[in-house]
Amino acid sequence: MFGTLFIVATPIGNLEDITLRALSTLKTVDAILCEDTRVTKKLLDHFEIKKELVSYHHHSDERKVRYIKEMLAAGKNLALVTDAGTPGISDPGNALIHNLTSKENITVVPIPGASALIAALSISGFPTDKFIFTGFPPHKNKRQKFFQEIAVAEHTVVFYESGHRILKCLKELKTILNPARPVLICRELTKKFETIYRSTAGNLASLTLDERGEFTLVVGLI
Repeated sequence: MFGTLFIVATPIGNLEDITLRALSTLKTVDAILCEDTRVTKKLLDHFEIKKELVSYHHHSDERKVRYIKEMLAAGKNLALVTDAGTPGISDPGNALIHNLTSKENITVVPIPGASALIAALSISGFPTDKFIFTGFPPHKNKRQKFFQEIAVAEHTVVFYESGHRILKCLKELKTILNPARPVLICRELTKKFETIYRSTAGNLASLTLDERGEFTLVVGLI
């Protein structure tokens, strides 16, 4: 009988955001699949949890997937975590879950918790009964199309951007959006230097923005 795969959300910054259920799950599983073993080890050390760590990330090959299947087939319970936030959301864990559930009768259990996109939406004040999440903009190919689709969206849009490309992103938004569209820019959510910028597309160029860190952007409607 297959073991269970638990999809465990971890803090996106502030370690106090981890849930009691997440801690309990991490303590009781047989091994933890993680994007970067060094990052996950820091989290586990903070909560004095010692477990076998198995790396699983964008570059993991089919051999690693087979190894994970073998562990589950042996009855081992596993937890899947990402470096921060909820696995499977703009994250390679999604491919692993699809692979396991489409070919085998493996039970996958969500252990919900922190998510940058939901945190940003919750403070936006924009309509959230319907919204569109678009992940990260492409670096080169189809990047223009990415922003064009935001411009014509009929619902609130939320996406991620890296600090390396945030200024380029704001220029693209200013160019393509109606100047009156409201924009929320969240930097380093839940971390020490968390910063929230509220603007309109027309005023994005006037922002004094710290480029360091990770960004979640929410584009509202007029």
